Parts: sequence; C-alpha cells; structure tokens
Amino acid sequence: MLAGRPMLEWSLDALRAAPSIERVVVAVPPGVRYPGAVAGGDSRSQSVRNALAAAGEADAVLVHDAARPLVDADLVERCLAALDGGVDAVIAAAPVTDTLKEAADGIVVRTLDRSRLWAVQTPQAFRRTALEDALDQPAEVLARATDDAGLVEARGGVVRVVESSARNLKVTTATDLKLAELLLADRLPRPPAP
Repeated sequence: MLAGRPMLEWSLDALRAAPSIERVVVAVPPGVRYPGAVAGGDSRSQSVRNALAAAGEADAVLVHDAARPLVDADLVERCLAALDGGVDAVIAAAPVTDTLKEAADGIVVRTLDRSRLWAVQTPQAFRRTALEDALDQPAEVLARATDDAGLVEARGGVVRVVESSARNLKVTTATDLKLAELLLADRLPRPPAP
C-alpha cells in the first residue's frame, strides 16, 4: 500500500493518462491475484515475455515497473516519442549525481566519470521486434538481466536515453516507501481550507 492505495494503481493512473497507451497488461507474481493480470515468470524478463504475449500486435511497447509509482504520463509519452529515429529501445534515466567508484575486494580500482553515467529507470519503450528478439534467450540469460533494454543492447540494438529525474524513484526499502508517500502528497486531493 502506498498513500492509501495499492502501489500498482499509481502507475496504472499514469499509463491510462498517456494518450499513446492503447492497452495495459499487468504481470503479477505467482499466487498474486489482480483483475485481468497475466502470470509473471521466474525472472523479470520472463514476466515481460508473458505480458508481451498478451499485449496484442502493437509495433511499439512500453515496459514499466510498478515499483516506480511516481511515473507520469509526460515521461511515458517522451519515451514512446523517442522511438522515432531508428532506435530499438528508449530508457528513462536520471543523470548520476554521486561520485561512483569501482572496487575489488574492498579496494578502489578506479573512479568512474559520472558525466557519462545514467541511473536507468522505467518506463522503457521498445520496437516490438527488438524486444521479442532480446527475450528469445535461455532462462538463465533472462534471470541475470536487470533491465530489458540491457538485453536489447547486448544483442546489438540501439538504445536511446530520455532524461528523467530522481523523483521517479524505485520503491525497494521502507525509506523509499516513506519518500514516495511524501512525493505523492502533491498528487492527492487537498481538503478544503477552513
């Protein structure tokens, strides 16, 4: 639950508000019931594959994690629009603001150039054929994937970045949940002034 509603519903509101979205397919973990949802798989990418099979024949598809409830229709539309121009996939991403170090056995090996680094988010938009090709791999390959655009990239696909913000956070910890509730307060109806 997030701000009095199931977290999934915040993302569904944004997707339904995006004019380019014609159909939404939800993949849920085994044992979870949600009206109209399809069964997810053993991995993130297997769940995407199951949802894609139920999504109809659209040339462009969008993948979004319900764990990112602060997505908005504008970001969805910008990702889909950025598919024009010969790319296979588009990722929402925020510029990295922290200094990042690569380390091995607790010893810093190098400092990465953060001016070229992006924190990848969802939504991610795809040419359907590129996503189908990327997902047509053994289960062990799909199980290691942390995002579907990475699978497209690994197969030689062209992936474009659309700038998002850190506001489009992923809720994975109790702290993230509290922060998301604070940020969603802007979207909640305010009681009338006395």
